Amino acid sequence: MTAELKYYGHSCFELRMQGKSIIFDPFITPNPLASEIDLHTLKPDYMLISHGHYDHIADAVQLAQNSGCRVIACFEIHEWLQRQGVHNTMGMNIGGTADLGFAKVRMMPAVHSSSFPDGSYAGQAAGFLISSPELNLYYSGDTDLTRDMELIPDMCALDAACICLGGHFTMDYKDALRCAEMIRCEHIIGMHFDTFEPIHLDHKAALEHFSTAGRKLSLPKVGEHLMI
Repeated sequence: MTAELKYYGHSCFELRMQGKSIIFDPFITPNPLASEIDLHTLKPDYMLISHGHYDHIADAVQLAQNSGCRVIACFEIHEWLQRQGVHNTMGMNIGGTADLGFAKVRMMPAVHSSSFPDGSYAGQAAGFLISSPELNLYYSGDTDLTRDMELIPDMCALDAACICLGGHFTMDYKDALRCAEMIRCEHIIGMHFDTFEPIHLDHKAALEHFSTAGRKLSLPKVGEHLMI
């Protein structure tokens, strides 16, 4: 069975599989590159939030209230959402796994800071591992390269991975290739690039770097659909 991944800019994707939808890190309405995306048309069943920074959580409350989706995040973000009036939440922490029925979601380590827009503590930054008989997908969140990534192939064989590669705030495309090698994934989908001046990406250099290493790099445009 094929899954569909739609890119909404920055680090926001919607994964559709088995009639269900998961949206990651909603940062749409403040993103000028995503001006053609209408937040009110999005009706995910689940939302996964990797950490509390504004460029990953800006639309979380509005989207959760619009759609009624269940939000999965670290415990501190779960508590923060509850205070914002979002009650269909699940607080987790690194190493925990949630069974969604059609897939399992494991919260993975990420090396990054995490705070809410007001500067208060937002818990541990994370990534997510989505596993099912039809698809295994790793979503890195914002992170540096870390040896923890070498454990992922022991958990499952990946079909694809969404990896940050804009540099400055996260690892760059060269370390993203090293990540691809560590997680033994042939298809990398780039994220966290081009949105702000410090993370503008040299697309040609990044694509050539992956191609030379014999791995596939996709740099989707906002609104683009990928079949994985």
